[in-house]
Amino acid sequence: MKTVAYIKHFCFPLVRAKPGRQTHSSSARIDTARTKKGMSILSAEPVLRLEGLTKRFGSHVALGDVTFAVERGEYVALLGPSGSGKTILLRCIAGFEIPDAGKIFLSGREITRANIFGRGIGFVFQNFALFPHLSVRDNVAFGLRNGAKRLPKDEVRSRVQQAIAMVGLTGLEERGVAQISGGQKQRVALARTLVMRPKLVLLDEPLGALDANLRLRMRAELRHIREQLGIPFLHVTGSETEALAMGDRVIVLDQGRIGQFAKPNEVYNRPATPNVARFLNRYNVFDGALDREFFASAYGRFAFGVRMESAKPAYAVRYDRLIAKQTGSVSPAPAIRVNYVASEYLGAAIMHFFETKDGKVVEVEHHLSNGPPSTFTEGDAYDLTWMPEDGIVFG
Repeated sequence: MKTVAYIKHFCFPLVRAKPGRQTHSSSARIDTARTKKGMSILSAEPVLRLEGLTKRFGSHVALGDVTFAVERGEYVALLGPSGSGKTILLRCIAGFEIPDAGKIFLSGREITRANIFGRGIGFVFQNFALFPHLSVRDNVAFGLRNGAKRLPKDEVRSRVQQAIAMVGLTGLEERGVAQISGGQKQRVALARTLVMRPKLVLLDEPLGALDANLRLRMRAELRHIREQLGIPFLHVTGSETEALAMGDRVIVLDQGRIGQFAKPNEVYNRPATPNVARFLNRYNVFDGALDREFFASAYGRFAFGVRMESAKPAYAVRYDRLIAKQTGSVSPAPAIRVNYVASEYLGAAIMHFFETKDGKVVEVEHHLSNGPPSTFTEGDAYDLTWMPEDGIVFG
């Protein structure tokens, strides 16, 4: 009986190499080395390494010279606005798209143009892509039962049960997909990937279809599962909150290029470019030019505490660093004259919205743990001020 390939679920027929065709096995690096005492140690080779990855669609550059590495056991969040190239990058790594230039290495072995089923990479889709006519157990077992390598039934049964237990679905094995919740469907999709024992797990906005409370719970569960397995996760998201909360490190993609790759606190407190600061949705960003020890903008000359090298000059200050005061009461510290527009209650904080004369909206965040919020009159003028050391200049 001919086995049907189902690419989405990494289940493929056995493909035999044609005579004369080279394989990549000889280029694979050994993952462990032996010490003099005979103990095994991990090599320094990262699990995933990209070198100059480029992908074009006609004249549009979807990915431009993307280079980074993911270490063993690392949880990396891939953040970026819609159209920044996040999903295309995952598809190139998984093998669904072939890059126009650059190389992809998995545990030292080049897989840039390797067959999808031979990469050892798991993929969790945003819409889960479960089989509606199969039970939870059969969905999880599908790859093992229909893959290129036939496994004994006892081994399939054991691995499936282990994967189901790992994601907390024990007792739901016989339920149909329509009989479980959205969060449980997400766990089934994850178990189906993990049961194949991948070297790397790619997650394409896996929490996007879940409600807010469930997203919070699944964040912790995903990190816990990754810690149990010790394999790296590369998690695509459009939510800056999700990326900062989950990633050991965060990649920010900007128009197909890496804007920043750093630890969450570094990305949050020291965005590398004006676009990274804008996408974090935590900074007011002003255009202008660097003028020696100050930044000259349409709203005045601002002192700053940190300077980041950037091709495009800009000035950024975080929402929660600004204070609104009555006009004329501000000292020589940086200040902007604005008019009050509205406020928005967020539970733990209140966002105040102000507007400059030329229509630019400036946001001020007040954390309620710091005391009761100030009251403002719609349309009245106020001065927004901040400490010079809280200002970040790009240029």
